[in-house]
Amino acid sequence: MTSAPGLADAATLARMRRVARLLDSAFGIPGTSIRFGLDPIIGLVPGLGDAAGAVLAAWIVLLAARVGAPTSVVLRMLTNVAVDAVAGAVPFLGDLFDVGWKANTRNLDLLERYFAAPREVHAASRAMVAGVLVVLAGLVAGGTFLGFLAIKWLLSRA
Repeated sequence: MTSAPGLADAATLARMRRVARLLDSAFGIPGTSIRFGLDPIIGLVPGLGDAAGAVLAAWIVLLAARVGAPTSVVLRMLTNVAVDAVAGAVPFLGDLFDVGWKANTRNLDLLERYFAAPREVHAASRAMVAGVLVVLAGLVAGGTFLGFLAIKWLLSRA
């Protein structure tokens, strides 16, 4: 496990910061503290916009793995991207969500916190990933149970 980025990784981290800023906070609304980037703008294109945003966000996650982020941190970053992609898919409201969520900035902050305090961030990321898996398992189990009840009800009506 890498505890700090090497000198060769400084350029990669700088590139990641530039891309995250471009996607999440390059522009501001005058007279407010609201900042946004290209992510919510390209998200306005139905279907393709959110997919393009997810691909760009995945590039940042891939680079994080290359500079030494452990699997738990990478999975936590992918969770941020998934939340952004799923919520962003809702027409217009998803784009407003993108303005506030800023998955790329969250991921870069997470990576930088990992390099500053690897054990703490690794442990917190493992716990968060485990929590997400428990919630997903509960959703699958609940959906399966409801599907079973629906089929049973339909068969009783036949």
